[in-house]
Amino acid sequence: MDKVNKFNVRVYGICVNENQELLVADERINGVEMTKLPGGGLEFGEGPVECVRREFIEECGQEVEVLGHFYTTDFFVLSAFHTQSQIISIYYRVKLRSTPLFKTKNRKFDFNTKDSTSIAFRWVPLQELSPAEFTFPIDKRVAELLIDSMQTS
Repeated sequence: MDKVNKFNVRVYGICVNENQELLVADERINGVEMTKLPGGGLEFGEGPVECVRREFIEECGQEVEVLGHFYTTDFFVLSAFHTQSQIISIYYRVKLRSTPLFKTKNRKFDFNTKDSTSIAFRWVPLQELSPAEFTFPIDKRVAELLIDSMQTS
């Protein structure tokens, strides 16, 4: 088998509201359910900051202000969907530019539809945050770092 060296760059936003709650996205893609932070794939020709802004508009219908870099993947992760590529994720702290325009849910995977592809948002109190909340290893690591940063501040 030929060796394939592809990189899949993902960019996500860490959005914490005035109630110290983290915005998370529950998604169903082709029937597979996952919990992650809002964001997605970097497109050719855009920078990571542009990407996180675009992703929030696409997913949440909301503009964000990028406050700063939080984390970039520092360990090897094989893509869960494209096993011939390595995931590199970049996380930024972001702030909504206005009152949330999107609806949120109180329960995990509370979709309004039975469609194979859906998205729902929830606010998770930072005091209750756990890496187990998330599906993917990089998001779990980011949750650990967020919890650590709360304990040291």
